[in-house]
Amino acid sequence: MNQTLSREDASTRPWEEALDQLDVQKDQGLSAREVEQRRARFGSNELREKEPASVWNVLFSQLLDPIVGLLAAAAVVSLVLGQHVDALAIGVVIVINTAIGFFTEWKAVRSMEALEELGGLDAKVRREGEVYEIDASELVPGDIVILDAGDLVSADIRLFDASRLQVNESALTGESVPVAKETDALTESSDLAETRNMVFKGTSVTRGTGAGVVVRTGMDTEIGHVSELVVSAEEEVTPLEKRLDKLAHMLIWAVIGLAAIIGGIGLLSGQEPRLIIEISVALAIAAIPEGLPIIATIALARGVWQMAQRNALINQLSSVETLGATSVICTDKTGTLTENQMTVTRFTLSDETITVSGEGLNREGTFSIDDETIAPEQHKPLETVLRVGALCSNAELGPEGTDPVGDPLEVALLVAAVKAGMQRNEMLARYPEVREDAFDSATKRMATFHEQPHQDGYFVAVKGAAEEVLDACTHVLTANGPKPVGDDHYEHWENVNQQLAEDGLRVIALACRTADDSDANPYQDLTFVGFAGMVDPPREDVKPAIEACHEAGIRIVMVTGDQPATAKNVARALDLTENDAEALRGDELAAPDTLSDEQRNRLIDTPIFARVSPEEKLNLISLHQNAGQIVAMTGDGVNDAPALKKADIGVAMGERGTQVAQQAARMVLQDDAFGTIVNAIEYGRAIFDNIRKFTIYLLSGNIGQIFIIGVASGLGASLPLLPLQILYLNIVNDVFPALALGVGEGDKNIMKRPPRPASEPIIARRHWRRMIVYGIIIAAPVLAAFWLAQGWLGKPYESAVTIAFLGVSISRLWHVFNVRTPGSGIFDNEISRNPYIWGAFGVCLTLLLGAVYLPGLSSTLQLVHPGLDGWLLVLATSVVPWILGQTYKSTMTRD
Repeated sequence: MNQTLSREDASTRPWEEALDQLDVQKDQGLSAREVEQRRARFGSNELREKEPASVWNVLFSQLLDPIVGLLAAAAVVSLVLGQHVDALAIGVVIVINTAIGFFTEWKAVRSMEALEELGGLDAKVRREGEVYEIDASELVPGDIVILDAGDLVSADIRLFDASRLQVNESALTGESVPVAKETDALTESSDLAETRNMVFKGTSVTRGTGAGVVVRTGMDTEIGHVSELVVSAEEEVTPLEKRLDKLAHMLIWAVIGLAAIIGGIGLLSGQEPRLIIEISVALAIAAIPEGLPIIATIALARGVWQMAQRNALINQLSSVETLGATSVICTDKTGTLTENQMTVTRFTLSDETITVSGEGLNREGTFSIDDETIAPEQHKPLETVLRVGALCSNAELGPEGTDPVGDPLEVALLVAAVKAGMQRNEMLARYPEVREDAFDSATKRMATFHEQPHQDGYFVAVKGAAEEVLDACTHVLTANGPKPVGDDHYEHWENVNQQLAEDGLRVIALACRTADDSDANPYQDLTFVGFAGMVDPPREDVKPAIEACHEAGIRIVMVTGDQPATAKNVARALDLTENDAEALRGDELAAPDTLSDEQRNRLIDTPIFARVSPEEKLNLISLHQNAGQIVAMTGDGVNDAPALKKADIGVAMGERGTQVAQQAARMVLQDDAFGTIVNAIEYGRAIFDNIRKFTIYLLSGNIGQIFIIGVASGLGASLPLLPLQILYLNIVNDVFPALALGVGEGDKNIMKRPPRPASEPIIARRHWRRMIVYGIIIAAPVLAAFWLAQGWLGKPYESAVTIAFLGVSISRLWHVFNVRTPGSGIFDNEISRNPYIWGAFGVCLTLLLGAVYLPGLSSTLQLVHPGLDGWLLVLATSVVPWILGQTYKSTMTRD
C-alpha cells in the first residue's frame, strides 16, 4: 500500500479509499510499530528549521557597533601619532569588547532557540483505538487526527468528519475569510483554495470540529513546498535596546562635540596640536559606555530564561519591558482563578434535585435525593440527563489512571455518567453518532445526532448555556414523560438557574429531541431534561497573588462567559472584590467611542464582566488602553486570539489553551496559574529597574570621567588620566559591577509600588540631573587628589596620575551603592544583598592591583607604586562620592 497521497489524489477520491491507500482504519488508527516504521521512512513532521545564526554573522554584527567604530578611530589616531602601545591597547579593547558582545549574543540566540523548543505544538491523534495528545512533530502519514476549534493544523489531512468546520487558510492562500470544509470527494482536481475536503499544515481551525487522515508531513506538505525558511536567525531588537542604543549614540555625539570645542579653545590658546588630539582621544574614550548594550542583552535574556523556568514563556523580548508597566489584568475565571477540574455535584431535574458524590476525576460516587441513595438505571429522567451529557461531547476519559482528553466541563459530565455505570464508548456503540453541530461561542450551544436502537429517526443531544437552551425548549422531561411548558415554567427555570449560580455552581442546561432527518435544526422543539451544576474550586495560590496585585496597584478584572451570579460568588471567595461589587454583562461593553463619560467611568471601575463575547473583550481592552492603562489579557480559545493580540500583554494558557491562542499571545503560562502572571510582572519590574540602575551607574561614571578630562584640559593642566588608563578603567568598572547590577534579584518591595507610567523612558529628566550630580561628586575628589598629590605631597606626575587612576576606579566601585532604591536602607538594600556585587568588587580590586604592580602591565599603563601616603589619599578621597551620594540619595522620594 502507498503510504502518502498527493493533494490531487487525496481530494478526488472518497475518504474510504484514502484510508485504504494509507493502510489505516479510522476508528483504530496506526499501531506503535507502524508509527515507528513510517517515521523511519518519512522523518519528523517538521518544516526545515531556520538555520542557526552563523558564528561569522554574529561576529560581523559586533564589528558594526558604533562603539567599536569610535574605538577603531581612536586607535588609528594613536597609530598616526606614533603611540603604538596605545594603538595596540585600544585594539585589544576592541577585541575584548567584540568578544564579550559575541558570546553574549551567541548565548542569547541559543537561549531563544531553546525557549522556542519549549513552545512546541501538540496534536490529538487516535492510535490503537485510543485518543492521545502527542507532539505534532511525531505525526506520520496515516495518522488519524482529531481537530477542534483553536487548533493549528499540523499536517496535510484528508477529512472524513467535518461538523461546521471552518479553517483560516490565509497562511497559504492569502484569503483571510475562513473556509468551510466538507468530506465529499471532488469531481476533479482543483487549486489549493478550492480543496474543501482537506486541511493543510500551518492553517488554523476557527470553528467546528473534524477528523481526518494525514496524507503528507513535513517538507512534503503544501506549506513545505512554498516556504523558504532557510534564513539566518536574527536577534530581536527590542524597544528597550533601541532606547539604550539611542542613548549611547547621543552620548558619543555629545562628547565628540565637546572634544571639538575643547580642541578649538586649545588651538586658539596656542596649545600643541598633538596635546589637543590626545585630549580629544581621551574624551572620546571616556564617553564610551562599553558595557551598556552588552549588559542590557544579558539582563533581558537572563530574565526571559528565568521566567521560562517558572512557567512563563515569553515569546518576545520586548514584552519584558511592557510586563513591568502592567496596570490592569483582565483574567478569565475557569482554570486561571479556579482549578479547572470540574465536578458535577448536582442535577436539577423537573421536580427534584439529585446530589452526586465523588470529587474531581474520581469515578466512584453515588446519586441521592434528600440523602436517600437512588439507582440511576431506575430513574428515567436521571438516566436521560446522563446520556445527553455523555453523548453530546468530544471528550475522552481513557483508561483509568490516564489523563482525560477534552474540555474539563465535558470530562466532568463523562465522569458523572461513569459513576452511574454508563460508559461513553458503550453508549456510542448503541447510539452511533452521525452528525455534530459544534459548539459556537456566539450561540453557546452544541448538539449531536445519533441513530436510535429499534426506532426510526435520530436522537438529538443538546447542551449549552442555560438561557440559550431554555429558549429552544417547548417541553420538559418528567417521570411520566415530556410535558409542554408555559411562560411560567420559563420563569421558574430561570430562577432555578439563578439560584444555582448564586450557590457558586457552573450551570449547564441539557436537552434532547427526536428528529426525522439528520440535517434538521437541532435547536427547536427541544425537551428540557435538567441542569447540571458543577463545582470548580478556586486555586489555592490565587488569593495571595490577588493580594500582591492590589498592593502593587494592579487592578484585576474578571472576564468570564459564566453567569454574573457565578462570577460574583468566585470573586468574593477570592477577595477579588467587595461583597457589593457590581457584575455587569458583556452586552454593556459597547465601543468606547459610543459611550458617555459616565458610562465609560462606570465600566472602567467595574471588576467583573460576565457572558462576555470576543468582540466585547476587544471593547474592554480598548476602554482601559484609552484610559492610559497597560493591559494584560488572558485567554485560551480561538475566539480569544483577537483580544490577546490587541492587549499590551496577551497571556495564553499553555495546558488548556488552543494553539491559535498561544500563537497570538506574547506570554504563555505553562501551568495556567494566575500567580505565574503576577510573578512575571514582578520579574518585569525587577529587570527594568536593574537596567535603569546599571544605566545610571555606567553613564554617571562616564560623565565623571568627562568632567575630569574636560576640567583639567580647560584649565590648561596636565591630564589626570591617560587614554590607555581610561580604557582599562572602563573595561574594569563598566563591565563587572554593571553586570552584577543587571542580574540582581531586585528590590524586595518592588511589588509595593504602583506601576510605572508606560511612557516613562529609562532615563527621565530627573535621572539626567542625578547623573550630572553623581558625575561631579566623582570627578571633584579625583581632581583634588591629583592636585594634592603634586602640590601637597610633592609627588611626581606619574605617581599623581596613579593616584587619580586608583581614585576614580575605587570611587566608582563605592558609587555602585548610590544606585540603591530610594527609601531602602543605607547598609541593607538590594545592592548590598546582591552576592554578584561583592564578587565584582573582588575581581575589580584584583585587576586594579595588577595594573599598578604587575610588571609589563603597569609600565604599559604608565602606573607606579603611589606610596603609603598616596594610598591613604586614594582611600580618603575615593569614599567621598559614596558619602555625598548617600546624603543626596536621602533627599529622593522616587527612583
